[in-house]
Amino acid sequence: MAYEFKFVRTVEFSETDMAGIVHFSNYCKYMEAAEHRFVRSIGYSIVADQTDPRIGWPRVHVEFAYKKPLRFEDEIEIHLLVARLRSKSITYKFRFNKINGEKRELAATGEMTAVCVSIAGHGTMKACSIPAEVAAQIEVAPAGLLED
Repeated sequence: MAYEFKFVRTVEFSETDMAGIVHFSNYCKYMEAAEHRFVRSIGYSIVADQTDPRIGWPRVHVEFAYKKPLRFEDEIEIHLLVARLRSKSITYKFRFNKINGEKRELAATGEMTAVCVSIAGHGTMKACSIPAEVAAQIEVAPAGLLED
């Protein structure tokens, strides 16, 4: 069962503001990219047409705490941890680490909660239990990893 995912990327110029610092809105994109990769790593897609009924994962909560700025061409590691797994939702914790040689410097932390919804043919969404086959692939990260 999976409880974490990490990937590395480079900050693009278009992700920075006039001060040359990563614009806050991009942290949502970074979290979403990590979430999509995590879900793919357990054999599914965030657009889960492999389940019946089809499910989706709208976000119901997002928060950040910024520790140090990230800038153009910084190499960063986005680290996702499953913080809570409930019958209808998943809460992820994130660490955004600037890579400096072999060292990782914490630049920000974040948290995101997504609710599992069934999607009807006409696009209507309704909260539903996470399908058993999906939930069976996920577990909550060990408490020691979740500590800040």
